[in-house]
Order: sequence, then structure tokens, then C-alpha cells
Amino acid sequence: MALTCLRPLLRYRSFAILFLTPLLLLPLPLAVATREARCAYIIIIMAVFWCTEVIPLAVTSLMPVVFFPLLGVRSSKSVCLQYLNDTNMLFVGGLIVAISVEQWNLHKRIALKVLLILGVKPALLMLGFMIVTAFLSMWISNTATTAMMVPIVQAVLDQMNNTEYDVSMMEQAIGQTNTVIELEEKSTSDSTAVHVVSNGQVPDDPRSSEENKMRKRICKGMTLCVCYAASIGGTATLTGTGPNIVLKGQMNQLYPNNNDVVNFASWFGFAFPNMILMLVLAWIWLQCCFMGLNFKKSWGCGTERTAKEKAAYNVLKAEMKKLGPISYAEFNVLLMFVLLVLLWFSRHPGFVKGWAATLFPEGEKYITDSAPAVFVALLLFILPAHKPKFIAWNPNMSDPEQAEEDIKKPFLSAPLLDWNVVQRKMPWSIVLLLGGGFALADASAATSVKIHPLYVMLPSTLSASFAFMLPVATPPNAIVFSYGHIRVLDMVRSGIVMNIIGVFCVTLAVNTWGRPMFELDTFPTWANSTVNH
Repeated sequence: MALTCLRPLLRYRSFAILFLTPLLLLPLPLAVATREARCAYIIIIMAVFWCTEVIPLAVTSLMPVVFFPLLGVRSSKSVCLQYLNDTNMLFVGGLIVAISVEQWNLHKRIALKVLLILGVKPALLMLGFMIVTAFLSMWISNTATTAMMVPIVQAVLDQMNNTEYDVSMMEQAIGQTNTVIELEEKSTSDSTAVHVVSNGQVPDDPRSSEENKMRKRICKGMTLCVCYAASIGGTATLTGTGPNIVLKGQMNQLYPNNNDVVNFASWFGFAFPNMILMLVLAWIWLQCCFMGLNFKKSWGCGTERTAKEKAAYNVLKAEMKKLGPISYAEFNVLLMFVLLVLLWFSRHPGFVKGWAATLFPEGEKYITDSAPAVFVALLLFILPAHKPKFIAWNPNMSDPEQAEEDIKKPFLSAPLLDWNVVQRKMPWSIVLLLGGGFALADASAATSVKIHPLYVMLPSTLSASFAFMLPVATPPNAIVFSYGHIRVLDMVRSGIVMNIIGVFCVTLAVNTWGRPMFELDTFPTWANSTVNH
């Protein structure tokens, strides 16, 4: 009865949140007439709007541009600068390179190649899916990686199931034939046997239901491993996922003289071992949860490939064959990708002088990770997608029409990346969302508790990516759930242990190799110089 009465009110939910939230919070800036209170007023309203999504997240992110200047919190100039700062340019440059990798299917080629190398035994197949997904998530978005990998997993599982069904039907047919022959031979001595034959029925194999349950469990494990590996893999690089970018931006915003303590190389050195540890533990847990630790079945120790495994291998080979040989464009994108990674790692390695300080005066001061990201992104709009054609000054006149066509063609073909593609695939809403967060950080008053800021910020950043329990927690979880193999309860059961594994790994990482790497036991001098706006 109560629900029936409340149902009409739900129509006005968005309207109520949108207009009542600012009104109910209005006493805060009126009663406490300070800039901090006015800033808190906008922050709380934005938090409510973000949580309820009464308006799009990106639109909520634009509120500081309007209300901070109106309330005298920050000037329009200083607020607007936060929406395309150094960290956001790093994010944009990295995403453009990721879009080029997706555009030319380089990520799919890498995925299939690794899976063919590792093999198709159940445990190795799951490990292969997880390694590929985690690696790709380090460089392209977790959502794009999951959306690309799940259909491959689905195709492999479908082929394995179809092959198993065909083999089972064949074995059942052979078994029925053998049973009939045996019963006919005994018909002279045993009259009851004739009755069994005349019914034409053979008792069902009791193993079939167990095999069906096992097949469903394997299917759940294989699909879940993709979304888990995507979330874990994204933490390994600075541009791999949103929370990492936010950390970089907050460090630069709150501690502008931090000596570039968080850069691509230092973050990778800290987060990559944690990713490996979590990936291994996640793989072991999924094995225990869905497949069981049967080494003979899962690993195939001392056994030949079954029909299912051969079918799965053939699917992967067929998908690889569809891609054909590596194209000129793919090779160029691969070169650009490798170049970017090398530039990121060697800019400021920490143990030796990087190229920024060696090649450019005061390079360490002026050059950040955004410079190589945007440089490689620019090259993608310049380098041709097809091999340039060199035509002789005196072309062969045997085919004048062809010669005329060749002369008309431009020397350089279309570039590797087209702006229309970038405009379509670039998540501009995330860029605005990050900008809104940086604007809030810029406006807040910064306080110090005399502990290293990274001692709190590192675990918060990593933990934000480890949401494994519900379909709505992350886009990869939602994509996997949408395929219908997994129930919410399945995700909760396996995800709660994954969350515990995440807490354990993050705590271990911060308190072991993270301490000497970032000198977490000392309170840095650059944190003392934080400006209290």
C-alpha cells in the first residue's frame, strides 16, 4: 500500500533533487559567511548531483565555471584553466593513441597472438584471457578492452560447447548401438532383456548433468576473468584508468612543487608489481571458485588436446586469419605506441638522467608526461596509413590512363588517424569530469596532518579501481553481466573475495616497496609549502 502511494511521487524525484538540494543547503553559506562555506556549498550540491545523476555527470562538472566566480570563491580565469590542464592533456594524448590502436585492430591481433601462444587448456586459456585483457587495459580504456575481449571469449566458449555437444551425441549413439547388440545376443537366454530392447530406451548417462553444470561454471569464470583483469590492468599505468589521472592532477594541484614525484615511470614501478600480484591471486581464486584445482583437467598435464580444445584453438586461428598479415598502418601504429612508452619511461627514470634533462635546458622543469603523449598523437595525424608510392619522372607510357591516374594521386595517403574518428570515440565527458574535479581541488582549503600525502592518496587511488562485487560498479562488470551468463549473486560471491584480495595487495604494496620508492616514512618539504587559498 505504501509503495503504491509513493509511486506517483517518484515521477518528481529528479525535479525534487534538482531544486530542493540547493534550497535545503542554502543556510550553510548564509549562516557561515566565509569563502570556505560557499565553496563547501557548491561541492555538496555537486556531490549529490553526481551520486543521483539527475543531470549528466559532465554537465554537473561545469558548475564551478559558473558558481565559483558568482560566489567569489575563485575567478573565472583560474577555474577555466583547470579544465584542460597538464594532466588532462596527458589523458587526451594517451586516449588518442589508444583510439588509433583500436582503429586499426592492433589490440585484437595482440590478443589473439598471445592466446594462440599460451594454449587452450582451461587454466591456461583463462590465464591467457587475463594477461591479454590486463595488458591492453594498461594502454586503452578498460571499457574498450572488455568490449573487444568478451566477444572473443564468447566465440571460443560457444565453439567448445558445440563441439562437446557433437562429441557427446556421437558417443551416445555409439553407446546405444553397442547396448542393442549386447541385448540381442542375450535375448535367447534372458526374456527380460528383450523387453528392454523393445522399449528402445537406454538409461541416461548420470555424468551429463554434472558436465553441464561444470560447463556453466567454466563459462562464468571465463567471462568474469575479463572484467576483473580489465580493472586490475588499468591500475598499472598512469593513463590506464581515471583514478590514476585524478591522483596525478591532485598532486600537481595541491603540491605544485612536488618535484614530479608521481610520473609515468615512478607510478609504473609501484603499480605494476601490484598488478601482477593481484592478477595471479585473482586467477587462482577464479580457478578455485569455478573450475576447481584439478591439474590434470585444467592444465592438461600429460594429456592430449580434447575435441573441445582443438575447436577453441581453431576458432582463435580463424579469427587471426581474418585479420590477415600485419598492414603498413598497423606497423606504424605499433611503432608510435612503442615510441610513446619509451619516451614516458625514459623522460625521468629517477636512477639516471632522462632525455628531458639531457637534450633540453631545464627540461625536467618544463617537460612533463603530457608532452610526449601529445607529440605522438600529432604524429598519428601526419603519418600515412598506406605506403607512399614513388613514381618516376618519366612514367611508363605503355598504359597512359594508369600513368595519368598515378600522377593525380597524392604522394602521401590519408593519415593513420582522422579527426572525425577521434571526435566520435573520445570520451569528452570524462575530460570535463576530470576538469570539474580539479576545479574543486583548486578551490578547497588544503590542510596537512604531517604524514606523507601519498601514504593516503596511493591506497585511495588503487582501491577506487577495485570494485568487483556488482554489475553497476564498473563498465567492464556491466558489459560482462549483459551477456547473461552471470547472476548478480555469482558476481557478489566471487567479487567479495576479490575486494579482500585488493585490500590486502594495496596494503602490502604501500607498506613494502612503496615506502622506499616514494619515501613515505618522511614528511616531504614540498608538502610543507602547500598554499592555503
